Amino acid sequence: MSTFQKLRKEERETRKSLIIDAAMDLFSQKDFHNIGMRDIAKRAGISAAAIYRYFPSRDDVFVEALVRHMKVVEDLFEEKVKEGNTSLEELALGSVDYMLKNESVFQMMGHFMITGQIQPKALDRYNAMQRRFLDILERVNNQTEIGMNNRLVTHAIYASITGVVMAFKNYPGRSPEEIRRHIYRLVQIVSSVFSTGKIPENLQNLPAPDLAAMPEPK
Repeated sequence: MSTFQKLRKEERETRKSLIIDAAMDLFSQKDFHNIGMRDIAKRAGISAAAIYRYFPSRDDVFVEALVRHMKVVEDLFEEKVKEGNTSLEELALGSVDYMLKNESVFQMMGHFMITGQIQPKALDRYNAMQRRFLDILERVNNQTEIGMNNRLVTHAIYASITGVVMAFKNYPGRSPEEIRRHIYRLVQIVSSVFSTGKIPENLQNLPAPDLAAMPEPK
């Protein structure tokens, strides 16, 4: 690759990063479903037509933003797994905590999971991100008392964790703190069942986990 080609590639990647940054900035201010390509282009300081040179569709922008978010979480857990100081419960709670604190991430994941509508190139990026997280989850599960190095079981754990959030994220008549506490407890039950084959005793008095000591993804 010539110097000129390298510079062109770097320039393209820089502009793509600016677009992603603009999209992520919008996610913190507007509902996921109310953000269009024109909004992202305007925030990035480029024309609506120019944005399509870098991303064929809105899905491609959203998937890239989601990949960036999840990479932070995955890198965090990958390091903890290598050090051998994480558990299925900690991994599950950390993932749920991140989704609860990052509304846009939850909305994007829900959109792709429920609709299943995603452009082919964006689908490849999304699947690669999901496979990496499942790999980490499988390795942690394999270290539990009854853990099985089985992809089908890993999918069941993943579905259980994300399903709890999707089912109770907007629990009617409950405060955000009550919802968070309820979700944490449900995830503790799921983690215990998959880790030990047992449901925790004294369910009504199951303490909410203290996540203050857990590292915050930045």
